[in-house]
Amino acid sequence: MLQLDNLSVCFGGLTAVNSVSLKVESQDVLGLVGANGAGKTTLFNAISGLVRPTSGKISFNGVDLMRAPMYQRARSGIGRTFQIPQPMHELSVRENLIVAQRFATGRVDQHKIDEILDFTSLSDKASRQAASELALTELKALEVAKALATNPRLLLLDEVLAGLETNGKRRFMQMLKQLHQSFAVGIIIIEHDIETICNLCQRVAVLNFGQLIADGTPDAVFNDPAVIKSYTGN
Repeated sequence: MLQLDNLSVCFGGLTAVNSVSLKVESQDVLGLVGANGAGKTTLFNAISGLVRPTSGKISFNGVDLMRAPMYQRARSGIGRTFQIPQPMHELSVRENLIVAQRFATGRVDQHKIDEILDFTSLSDKASRQAASELALTELKALEVAKALATNPRLLLLDEVLAGLETNGKRRFMQMLKQLHQSFAVGIIIIEHDIETICNLCQRVAVLNFGQLIADGTPDAVFNDPAVIKSYTGN
């Protein structure tokens, strides 16, 4: 489904992503981990079209997306969330989903929106103003709901559990486990909590200073000496 070949992103003299090659299929739930500044969000930004890679290749279902605009990537089936929730101001929860759906698919399917609102436990908040009347857990759920409204085949989830208290994180993790099967999407999730990654993901990829240093099962990756060194410095 998603294929990255020697992908690099440079900002002036800084190489944020350094020749990363990665393949993700529709059945994958891939955890993307690494220390702060490792290049994880920059990689998401390159895949979704927020930044332009310096070199390499991005293809999705065999289509080259290196120069494709954001809307084309969304319409090809790539959806994403942001670490800091970004609701559309002055719009209700339902209207946020409508705008996201129209942007990505060119049409509005109210039945699909109702399904997503129900799945993310936002049905009773559908008429609320998204930017001012939702708690943090609900704002995080709205980020996922907006991404689902784009009818994705691959979801890029950027620290959707960050900032949640224990019970909220537990409920959110359960929703994410169901999401993969209920909506038949591949998932790449950035998350710092290793326990969360081990619970959610069958596969883990590790970035260190922009380079991919490991890719495999959670057990194999977190026992890899190179990964341990990247986290501890020893």
